[in-house]
Amino acid sequence: MPAQRFHGQIAGVGSASGMRVVVGSWERTPLGSFGDAMVETADGHRVLLAPTAEVAAFIEATYAFDEVRLEPVTVSSGRYRWHVESPSLELDLRVGGRLPLGRLLRAVPARVASSPAWATMVDPVARVALRGVRTRGTALAGRREYYGATDLHAVTSLDGAFEGAPLGALAAVDPPCRFGFSSTPARPSVTTVVTTVVTA
Repeated sequence: MPAQRFHGQIAGVGSASGMRVVVGSWERTPLGSFGDAMVETADGHRVLLAPTAEVAAFIEATYAFDEVRLEPVTVSSGRYRWHVESPSLELDLRVGGRLPLGRLLRAVPARVASSPAWATMVDPVARVALRGVRTRGTALAGRREYYGATDLHAVTSLDGAFEGAPLGALAAVDPPCRFGFSSTPARPSVTTVVTTVVTA
């Protein structure tokens, strides 16, 4: 079965308005480099923002959404700040220091930490230590996914709007997002990750 690997970073944040947002900044993938965003509103409506039909088709075949919007998504991700902009979403994040778990992840050789075998081994620990987080599981259409995290930094502030309505202050990602079998950590954070997707 073909395996496709996506190298990049994921920012997961919650807001005082009850919105939860997951932004991907993907540097190296089979689809090229791109940014995307998944938004879950306070009432549970799940929206995918994708820059191209090809990207949207791949993500929609893997995760569950109530609505898919094709629109340009610009993600400027740096060490201390992320800026995300699309017709639907505007987001500014401040990124803080490396979290204790991030230090542990950095101690594992990247080649090991990003492997499906390692994701399988640490999944039972992730389930207990991080509410809502899984490092391996089955996605839509029988696809298998593995999340190999190699670093983790805190997000310290949020400013933004969805459809012109302010998101409010930074809050925990609670309840967990329901796009797939795993959410981002409850604590707002940026995860450096290699996602491996095995298609059926």
